Amino acid sequence: MKLWLLRHARVTLDAGLCYGASDVPADAALTQAAAEAAAALLPQGLPVWVSGLGRAQQLAYVLRALRPDLRPLLTDVRLNEMDFGHWELQRWDAVPRAAFDTWMADFAHHRFGGAESTQQVIERVADALLGLRESGASEAVWVTHAGVIRAVQFVAAQGRGPITDVAQWPREAPEPGGHCCMDL
Repeated sequence: MKLWLLRHARVTLDAGLCYGASDVPADAALTQAAAEAAAALLPQGLPVWVSGLGRAQQLAYVLRALRPDLRPLLTDVRLNEMDFGHWELQRWDAVPRAAFDTWMADFAHHRFGGAESTQQVIERVADALLGLRESGASEAVWVTHAGVIRAVQFVAAQGRGPITDVAQWPREAPEPGGHCCMDL
């Protein structure tokens, strides 16, 4: 299976804010540019799954307007970004070092911000990938977030895990508005 992974465009928040599961908008002009770039690459008639967060929805709707041959959008909240709980919409540099240290010490299971652990993200993304395989699609598009793209990379390389160390977490993800394609 070939999976196209599109990351939403840069958000309209100030740089340096944690916004994982917060539903914040993306820049409209950058969303248009990202959709145009993706529209030029994607094969005809692909199914499109999209995160439930507005910034990913923005990109998916603009893409679909440019490419009406793509199948109707399917929203799947398993493609949402990681929920950082009480650190949401806080400056990353305001998060106490001890909070990061605790997370790194138990990267799989610690719920950074109290909401969701890395392993929980991996599990929900693995479930979404299983659903995609069961759909029978040989090629598809996900419009999503950096954390989900990294989780797809992890699952492709390691399965459901568990992830035992932060060093196993993929470092690379497309820049906002970027994309990658994986053969699974």
